[in-house]
Amino acid sequence: MNPGIAQGIAMEPSLAPPAPILGADGVRRFELRPRCSLTPRTARLFIASMAAGSFTVAGFFALQGFWPILPFAGAEIALLTWAVRASMRKGQERETIAITDETVSIHSRTAQNERRSVFPRHWVKVKLHAPLTALHPSRLILESSGRACEVGRFLTEDERRGLAVRLKQLVGNVNESPALR
Repeated sequence: MNPGIAQGIAMEPSLAPPAPILGADGVRRFELRPRCSLTPRTARLFIASMAAGSFTVAGFFALQGFWPILPFAGAEIALLTWAVRASMRKGQERETIAITDETVSIHSRTAQNERRSVFPRHWVKVKLHAPLTALHPSRLILESSGRACEVGRFLTEDERRGLAVRLKQLVGNVNESPALR
């Protein structure tokens, strides 16, 4: 199982806030990634076991004369395969937040594109917007000079709140930059 959101840091079940990784160059980095328990091998095993069960039942009924069930079993497995592949693609998303004495940079990678945003650390605001309704997640926004970047969309609420607290500690308020060391 994937350990969590901070690469190189073992996350406890209590979902502690991610700790930044201190690079040799003095840069604080947060490596964010979604939780994804399936590996390509276990995904294949899961689909194969579901296909075996589905086609066993469909084969039994096909032998009874209900042959139209076979295309539905095939469609069911095709849809399951598509859903597992889509889930695994989402599991490849990565966000890296790097904080230096002068800048805060966010590098987001998805299967479709890459995006990079750089803000002056001295003017960055860390905002955690409350959800509009109880069933929606909050939004963690870094903004400066009229530009904004959302981070941690795939994190749980507790992880997002913890990340907001850690970022506020490292970035500080507008016009106030705490020491990184």
